Amino acid sequence: MNADVPGKTGSGIGEVVLAPVRFTMGLIDAPLRWLQRVTGISGMAAFFLLPNMLIFGIFVLLPFFINFAYSMTGGTALFLPDRSFVGGDQYARLFDCTNYLNANSCAEDTFWTAVGNTGWFVIIQVTLMIAVSLVTALILNRELAARSFWRAVFFFPVLLSPVVVGLIWKWILQRQGLMNFGLYGFGFDPYAWLNDRNWAFAATIGVSIWAHMGFYTLILLAGLQAIPKDLYEAAEMDGTRPTRAFLRITMPLLAPNLLVVVVLVLIKAVQIFDEVYVLTGGGPGTSTLYLTQYIYETGFATQLRNPGLAAAASILMGVVLVVLTLMQLGLSRSSEKKGARK
Repeated sequence: MNADVPGKTGSGIGEVVLAPVRFTMGLIDAPLRWLQRVTGISGMAAFFLLPNMLIFGIFVLLPFFINFAYSMTGGTALFLPDRSFVGGDQYARLFDCTNYLNANSCAEDTFWTAVGNTGWFVIIQVTLMIAVSLVTALILNRELAARSFWRAVFFFPVLLSPVVVGLIWKWILQRQGLMNFGLYGFGFDPYAWLNDRNWAFAATIGVSIWAHMGFYTLILLAGLQAIPKDLYEAAEMDGTRPTRAFLRITMPLLAPNLLVVVVLVLIKAVQIFDEVYVLTGGGPGTSTLYLTQYIYETGFATQLRNPGLAAAASILMGVVLVVLTLMQLGLSRSSEKKGARK
């Protein structure tokens, strides 16, 4: 008899705790049932999606339209009602060039310098990021000693703030930093890495890869682990070489994850700002001035700020990102259709 008392006591406490929850759910259940009878299943789906769509509309669509409105105005005033309508003059100013391959021939030469720097950064960084992430994922997918530890090590930089990443590498690469301290120990003279245009540009690429590769490696590693091992065992029994197995088995089955990584890496590379701004500030000169920093400085950081010009540049950057993403998705779908036909 005494053995039953604790059970009854726990059950009673549970009923007391759950009573408000059941009461609340009962109040919600009645109107939801009525709404389902009126709108049907599709209407209920729209009802539950409504909060998310409201948030998306308020924080994504609305700022986009406000930004577009800013791009059609001129002046230095910050608030939209205080600005004058100039139509497409801001876009015309950005494209006012005699030679688009020579930034000095453009009315807004700083913009085209930032575009050129961003283009080279995207080409080099995206290529290296995908290659390094793929190789790292392939290595971490093997049977390694302390494999979980190494996975955590490669993912750890992703958890750091971009500002912290920039400060860490600035401390390493500055003239009195850790890199020169190590070189001095081996008898070399210290070097101002961040004051050299080429080394500063390379540093922004290396730091961005170090900071973000763990996230993309994790996506590719998940794709590798989803590939059945039976396929590799069958290929090994047939005498297939590892290189051929990689090209015929791994890459086709990893293609969906690889496409996600390519799109994410591309978007992140075009939008690079935080760690580079802390690391080099766009210097030396304009060698590491990228498009997002140009937009920030034009709209907010300079004395002769021009929010309309910055908004126009951001609209153009968004259009380019959308076009590149759609092109990648189109290429992926066409390759999938070709594979299905085969």
